[in-house]
Amino acid sequence: MRITIYGIRACDTMKKAFTWLDQHGIEYDFHDYKKAGAPAERLPAWIAQQGWEQVINRRGTTWRKLPESTRENMTAEAAASVAADNPSMIRRPLVEADGKVLLLGFDAAAWAQALGVEQ
Repeated sequence: MRITIYGIRACDTMKKAFTWLDQHGIEYDFHDYKKAGAPAERLPAWIAQQGWEQVINRRGTTWRKLPESTRENMTAEAAASVAADNPSMIRRPLVEADGKVLLLGFDAAAWAQALGVEQ
């Protein structure tokens, strides 16, 4: 299974994820939001699979900077649009394989289970 990891290279959580993947010999493709933007064509599928509340990081500064009315009236469709314009709002890392979201965020135990490796 070939995975794609989405995020921002300089993010501390992403660095932990890269280290973990490298230590476990797992090959991956990396999609950097800062260089390539958010994949607008993938966002609706991610949100449909996981729910916008899981895909969108509601604890980050990008979320807090949104107008209150936007935050209060957020829907799946609106979340996809806002995330396309503000990729730093997408929870990191997001790991996808075969068109499905495998993991959101980094937790070594969850990653080991999802990717079939021993911790």
